[in-house]
Amino acid sequence: MNERYYDIIVSPVITEKATMASEANQVIFKVASNATKPQVKEAVEKLFDVKVKAVNTLNRKGKTKRFRGVAGRQSDFKKAIVTLEEGHTIDVTTGL
Repeated sequence: MNERYYDIIVSPVITEKATMASEANQVIFKVASNATKPQVKEAVEKLFDVKVKAVNTLNRKGKTKRFRGVAGRQSDFKKAIVTLEEGHTIDVTTGL
């Protein structure tokens, strides 16, 4: 496998909203900020051996949060919502 696929797909997003999206045959990943939709599609297809129907991406701006009275800032990151073809699934709870 090509090492750059692991640079494109940073990590899966495990949230309540992502779990609900999995019922609609969608998987959500954090991806590299410079990754394009075709690159994300190719990486998911090669790494997980599935067929991808569509890829939607969004840039999430970092939020300002307080921890013990000290202001901090979360990092910006890019998310990819990957819709899989019928009959294909990805179990993000197990590793590669």
